[in-house]
Amino acid sequence: MDRFSWTTGLLELGETLVVQQRGVRLSDGEEKVKFDSGVLLLSTHRLIWRDQKNHECCIAVPLSQIVFIEEQAAGIGKSAKIVVHLHPASSNKDPGPFQSSKYSYVKLSFKEHGQIEFYRRLSEEITQRRWESMPTGQAMQVNKDSRPGRIRAVGIVGIERKLEEKRKETDKNISEAFEDLSKLMEKAKEMVELSKSIANKIKEKQGDITEDETIRFKSYLLSMGIANPVTRETYGSGTQYHMQLAKQLAGILQTPLEERGGIMSLTEVYCLVNRARGLELLSPEDLVNACKMLESLKLPLRLRIFDSGVMVIELQSHNEEEMVAAALETVSEKGSLTADEFAKLVGMSVLLAKERLLLAEKMGHLCRDDSVEGLRFYPNLFLTQS
Repeated sequence: MDRFSWTTGLLELGETLVVQQRGVRLSDGEEKVKFDSGVLLLSTHRLIWRDQKNHECCIAVPLSQIVFIEEQAAGIGKSAKIVVHLHPASSNKDPGPFQSSKYSYVKLSFKEHGQIEFYRRLSEEITQRRWESMPTGQAMQVNKDSRPGRIRAVGIVGIERKLEEKRKETDKNISEAFEDLSKLMEKAKEMVELSKSIANKIKEKQGDITEDETIRFKSYLLSMGIANPVTRETYGSGTQYHMQLAKQLAGILQTPLEERGGIMSLTEVYCLVNRARGLELLSPEDLVNACKMLESLKLPLRLRIFDSGVMVIELQSHNEEEMVAAALETVSEKGSLTADEFAKLVGMSVLLAKERLLLAEKMGHLCRDDSVEGLRFYPNLFLTQS
């Protein structure tokens, strides 16, 4: 910790903010110090830690002082960490919180996750050593954006620098896009041959592929799981994590929803998604928070909460009036039905069947008979024979 110096937290001319992460604790080797919860910022020149409550408490260490870094996995009751090994403090170093330390390394504990992305970006900066080719000048004023932890430059220098960064980012994105496209084209022929091979093997064994076999084949593909599940370790905690999770949910749930009539209970969704994610299990709270963002992100799915409190995921194209009309037709054909009987006829869970019947009752198409034998629904003759 004696390598760190006090700083204002202002970026200097020629210095660029790379990434930042909230909820990071700073430790002097194996000893805990007062820097318990703060925002960790990585620039092209420095590693900066700023207290989340007291913004005047801000310390930094130059990236040139870092020897190497290593990761420490999270344990039971312990956060994942990045261990930063440092050169000895120089004699002309600016004043800092500690005059001396018996440790040559510090530990960064990520209490709100995000350590994977931060470790990757820090490794890149240490390898590229951009601080050598981008000398810094005087400190430039920075303002905080309306979003937490966001920093932007002001003035003519800030505008020019922002335009230059945007141009570089655009060039990088274009290069990566074409690189990924080239890889995809290389693999396209191989994937087509693989799919044909699997289809031919099924034909040789079973004859022509029936609908049941097609469904079984899809279930085999689903059992393979999600290749790259969204995790807190990758995207940190909060809105960004839930947004990425919502996008991934939309991608894996659309086909199962279409096969199930456009609607699934949240319990079914939870089991289906966690089975596909393998060991990267999703908590019920994270699933609900991600589902709440489906509609705002203009994805093809949405979360719906019935009057009873039952939560379901349905397609945006799901037509409620058609479903109620179909339920009325089925009940009219049988004379009367319970939720269990209706579920068996239409092939859905009892929970969703009951909600559909209750919805038809709410709209005035059905009547109920609640007795010791259970809840039974009848066509509303007052409506049809008035």
